[in-house]
Amino acid sequence: MAMVSGGWGNPNGDTNGLGDKAYLKREDEDGSPQAGSSDVDVGDEDKACVVDCVVCGDKSSGKHYGVFTCEGCKSFFKRSIRRNLNYSCRSNRECQIDQHHRNQCQYCRLKKCFRVGMRKEAVQRGRIPPSHSGISPNSLPGVVGPAGPGPVGADYFNGQPVSELISQLLRAEPYPSNRYGTPYPQQMQASASGASVMGIDSICELAARLLFSTIEWARNIPYFPELPVSEQVALLRLS
Repeated sequence: MAMVSGGWGNPNGDTNGLGDKAYLKREDEDGSPQAGSSDVDVGDEDKACVVDCVVCGDKSSGKHYGVFTCEGCKSFFKRSIRRNLNYSCRSNRECQIDQHHRNQCQYCRLKKCFRVGMRKEAVQRGRIPPSHSGISPNSLPGVVGPAGPGPVGADYFNGQPVSELISQLLRAEPYPSNRYGTPYPQQMQASASGASVMGIDSICELAARLLFSTIEWARNIPYFPELPVSEQVALLRLS
């Protein structure tokens, strides 16, 4: 941002007055009221707390990057710094920046953001976007990248190859049907074609088969048996 990082002067010659409204009816850092604050009537308290954006004059939403700004100017400044955007002015680089003209010239708007005291260091110290957070598989607990133990290029989870975990999942799927047979008795298959109606015994048998099949299938899922019993029951109820 070399184009806007220099020391610009205020065209109106009034840099000190830009942030005066931000300190009306406020307290010092030690909690004691500022001098003259006792002269403010109680009825004027709400008016005294209204702070304008020092960039465009709109109603501010708080102090952002060192000064009181609105949400629009805060987002514009953050986006410009994080993306390292370069703007150009089509006029004389002294465009009017107010609530109604702030979007007409991005160069002069960013220039005024710096002039009123917005700090790009505050943006850079802020929260890093997830895509640039530098998180790698090696930094996650239980995950070891290609450089970890085992064959080169293999992925591991808790010391076990991911390919082995996938194989266990594939083996768990057909296991219940092999042990208990089809969970749908012949009576149900016949009732589906309209030949007969299932009795209460057939319904109970079907429910039991489905229950046992679900439990056996869950027990063969890697790491499922290691969960607390309460969590196992909750997962089975939702299955």
